[in-house]
Amino acid sequence: MSSAFAFIAAALIGLWGVAHAIPTRQVIAGFAPIETDNRRVLTQEWLAEAFTMWGLAAIVLAATLTGNDTDVAAWVYRAAAGLLVGLAVLTAVTGARTAVIWFKICPVLLTTSAILLLVASFI
Repeated sequence: MSSAFAFIAAALIGLWGVAHAIPTRQVIAGFAPIETDNRRVLTQEWLAEAFTMWGLAAIVLAATLTGNDTDVAAWVYRAAAGLLVGLAVLTAVTGARTAVIWFKICPVLLTTSAILLLVASFI
């Protein structure tokens, strides 16, 4: 049962990374006019969150596929959950305070994934 929770969490995280990366060009265009260096930094930071999601999903999948009934897998799930909660809090106090609905969904999705991973780490 814990592997099912971990797989669901990894899928949510990975898909959220894809959903984060797809509109990058539109997001950056929304800041126009913007200097080239600032555009590059904004693009980097926007895509860094997508890469973070993909990396977390891959780590959770690797831990699950190599034996989710181990202490190592449980701690991987807990560490990933901690990072997800941290990102959820960061988003809640920054982007989620805007009118953009996707920023409001983000903390909920990240926290849900963190809860799934925490449950998976204890069962």
